[in-house]
Amino acid sequence: MRKYLLILSLFCLPFFVFSQKINLITIDQLNDRINKGKDTTYVINFWATWCVPCIKEMPAFEKFEQNFKAEKIKVLLISVNFKSELNNSVLPFIKSKNLKSEIFLLDEKDPQEYINRIDSSWSGAIPSTLFIKNEKHIFFEKDLTYDDLLKEYTSIK
Repeated sequence: MRKYLLILSLFCLPFFVFSQKINLITIDQLNDRINKGKDTTYVINFWATWCVPCIKEMPAFEKFEQNFKAEKIKVLLISVNFKSELNNSVLPFIKSKNLKSEIFLLDEKDPQEYINRIDSSWSGAIPSTLFIKNEKHIFFEKDLTYDDLLKEYTSIK
C-alpha cells in the first residue's frame, strides 16, 4: 500500500507545489483593505502579462517585498488582464515567474472609472504604481527599478 501512495504522491506533487492564489478585486475592496491597514505602507502595482515593461520590473517588486518583510509594507500586484485570461495567461505567467507577492486580478467593468478612482492623473498606461502610507499617495505611470522603489519608500515613510 505504501508503494502505491508513494507513486501517487510523485505524480500529484507537481500539481500541488505551486500554490499561488489569485483573487479578484474591485477598487472598493482595494480601498477597504487599505483603510484597514493604516499602519502599513502599500505598494500597488498595476500590470498585465502582455506588458513588456511590467514583466521587466516584476523582479524589483519581488525583491523589494522580500527585503522589507520585517517592516509594515505590503506589495500588491494587480493584473489588469481580462478575467477571461485568468486561467490561460495570468496563472501560467505567475507560475513561470514563481512570484511570491500577493496577486490580484482587477474585477472592474469600466476602465475609465477605475483609472480615475486610482489617480486622476493616470492616463491608463501600465505599468503604474501607487505608494500609499496613511494619507500620503505617490503615483507613477512608468516602470520602476529596485532603486526607484527604495527611494520612494524612503520618501513616503
